[in-house]
Amino acid sequence: MNEIKYIQIGIIHSPFKEPKGTPIQPRAAQGIDGTVEVFQEYTEGLKDIEGFSHVILVYHFHLSKESSLKVKPFMDDQTHGVFSTRAPNRPNPIGISVVQLVKIEGNILQVKDLDIVDGTPLLDIKPYVPEFDIRDAKKKGWLEKNVSKLPTSRDDGRFIE
Repeated sequence: MNEIKYIQIGIIHSPFKEPKGTPIQPRAAQGIDGTVEVFQEYTEGLKDIEGFSHVILVYHFHLSKESSLKVKPFMDDQTHGVFSTRAPNRPNPIGISVVQLVKIEGNILQVKDLDIVDGTPLLDIKPYVPEFDIRDAKKKGWLEKNVSKLPTSRDDGRFIE
């Protein structure tokens, strides 16, 4: 298989200086402000993004430890296959978050509902479009009994220790 390489296009800034205590999904981070700094050479790619209320941030989990195919996720005490979780310790430590786009000033995006650790490398930005992205999910797997824990769930450090 050929090696796949991605380049960092920016950096995410948030009030969270370490994973421990960080909300684990944007829905649990409502009202948390942050900024997304897009490197100058990619600023031109931001044209027209201000027309969207939300964007999808694609980023690298730079603080996660080695990957594992079985993990104990934040909202459960049972082990699950990593691909049935959103745990950061994955074969490719890539994260996604849908955040509210508040405004843009040059190469800086001001965002809300940010659940990402300060200093996280940004890989990509995509517009969030409900007609493309919302699906009527019939099943939630092992999360069915645990999804109600989301508003109070925070990173407890288990993936960096």
